[in-house]
Amino acid sequence: MPQQKTDKKSGPIINLVAGGTAGLFEALCCHPLDTIKVRMQIARRSANIKPHGFIKTGNLIYSQEGFLALYKGLGAVVMGIIPKMAIRFSSYEYYRSALTNKETQTISTGNTFIAGVGAGITEAVLVVNPMEVVKIRLQSQHIPVTAPAVTATSAVLSSGGTAAATGTAAAVGSAPKYTNAIHAVYTIVKEEGVSALYRGVSLTAARQATNQGANFTVYSQLKDYLQKYHKVESLPSWETSLVGLISGAIGPFSNAPLDTIKTRLQKDHSLSSKNHSAWKKITIIGTQLIKEEGFRALYKGITPRVMRVAPGQAVTFTVYEFVRKQMEKYDFFKPAGASSKPSSKPLK
Repeated sequence: MPQQKTDKKSGPIINLVAGGTAGLFEALCCHPLDTIKVRMQIARRSANIKPHGFIKTGNLIYSQEGFLALYKGLGAVVMGIIPKMAIRFSSYEYYRSALTNKETQTISTGNTFIAGVGAGITEAVLVVNPMEVVKIRLQSQHIPVTAPAVTATSAVLSSGGTAAATGTAAAVGSAPKYTNAIHAVYTIVKEEGVSALYRGVSLTAARQATNQGANFTVYSQLKDYLQKYHKVESLPSWETSLVGLISGAIGPFSNAPLDTIKTRLQKDHSLSSKNHSAWKKITIIGTQLIKEEGFRALYKGITPRVMRVAPGQAVTFTVYEFVRKQMEKYDFFKPAGASSKPSSKPLK
């Protein structure tokens, strides 16, 4: 199995600031695509109405709700970005260091993947799941009456189907239930309990584990290859962006069904009052989705998700490497005992 030399690890504060800055830029650049993805995933198919594609969905949101509607839920994302990225990069470095061969100072591709999986699970449990519950509630409320999601919801309810989409239907034609991210957190905890913020956490952990496992492995391998090819320690920004773009596109194709079911589970709170286990709820939603809309429904929103995640990772790694390099160059938050000589090596 191929071995890679490990780079000097940055201090946790540098990981925090560089990761948080990278995450903020990612959110600002790519959040509209995430809003479109969520709308596509919660849209329900009826006998006479076919759900819109991502371009049509985006146009409907813009024309009927305004440009700022594409940034619904951004507050929840921004609130979680800094701890999310800090935990992602810091935990990845921790697991990677633990799995590095102490004699040769190298790490195998398999162990790089395991370190990425560990980072994904860690960030999912501590930050990502609560953040996404709030984000999805904000993004899915106040859907226009002409949207397929609403019309299809009425069809499902009138035909004796489940009431899974009641929350969406109730929001139409009335003032939004949640005014901002903080209000959404307060309302969700007050009405449904703290556990509601962790609805779908197993699916989120599985999604983040596969995402970050693939993401860090592919990024590390491609970057290592290009460094050896060019015989340099630091790649230019455009190559870092390209590597991040490729690595970011891998995960969504492998776990799209998990993401679609997770989104439905986190949006609907009709199952929260029923005494079902987490996996029972997942099974109910997945079975209902396939039965009513077909197997292809599991891949709803895959196009905007890839378009959001892939460039998002390109932005994240590029900004992270740049900010990290500048902070190390000028000895910002230099770890205790570290050499004063600046390092130009980026994160593997």
